[in-house]
Amino acid sequence: MRIVFMGTPEFASASLNALLENHYDVVGVFTQPDKAKGRGMEVTFSPVKQLALAHDLPVFQPTKMRDGTALATLQSLKPDLVVVVAYGRILPDDLLAVPPLGTINVHGSLLPQYRGAAPIQWSVLNGDTKTGVTTMYLASEMDAGDIIYEEETEIGEYETSGELYDRLKEIGASLLIRTVQDIEAGTAPRTPQNHEEATYVTMLDKGLSPIDFSKPARAVIKWIYGLQPWPVATAELGGSVLKIFSARKTDHHTSSEPGSIVASGKDGIEIACGDGETILITELQAPGKKRMNAADYLRGHKL
Repeated sequence: MRIVFMGTPEFASASLNALLENHYDVVGVFTQPDKAKGRGMEVTFSPVKQLALAHDLPVFQPTKMRDGTALATLQSLKPDLVVVVAYGRILPDDLLAVPPLGTINVHGSLLPQYRGAAPIQWSVLNGDTKTGVTTMYLASEMDAGDIIYEEETEIGEYETSGELYDRLKEIGASLLIRTVQDIEAGTAPRTPQNHEEATYVTMLDKGLSPIDFSKPARAVIKWIYGLQPWPVATAELGGSVLKIFSARKTDHHTSSEPGSIVASGKDGIEIACGDGETILITELQAPGKKRMNAADYLRGHKL
């Protein structure tokens, strides 16, 4: 079976690696164009491109998907199946129609929940207790195709989006292999989504960083962990805007205004939340400083 793989970030490279480890015939790899990053604007390759080059796979980086170039390239590769994982591009119908066994996708949520970008982060931000990975056939509408398989996992109460991302990319890679095996055998199921239950999420941005302490304590905690590793939650304390990395709920109650400092000391900085409960900030980063324990920060800063 000839497979063309399309993907860009680490989440996708785990799936490509799984295909290669299981000796599938990956005849070409599509990934996003190279980008210049950092202060030196050095051109970097995507994780998928790095892996593909390490295995001497042909790499294609079209800048447009609708001008006929990508279609011609895909047709020349004669794939039986196309696998798309976090590619970052919408595939037009003519590309979806090329492989006779279909175009499938690995998505980091339990569809139809969280169609769109950043589903892993939003599952943490919204305080969900479970999430998972879905494999599906791609359709014209974003993330609306028929479901093949889903695998569920619990979200840790203090698990960051980054930690969940690392778990789900491995779950997704394993689920992809099961999916490809069953497609090849002709036994893969196909279940239409209930579109009335669909929810949509968007990309994260730095405008989400400021913590809203008027929310309940648990919601504040989930916001802190959901915004890691990027863009990271922030709070203005003692006249400085601090990045907040770790916090936990306490069993304390207070009548103080949400966002006010209830106490500070060797255990951290205790902040009032909107439901009358408090959280304890235990790890933070001040502007121009390295990440540190809140207790260490308090040695040089009175709040």
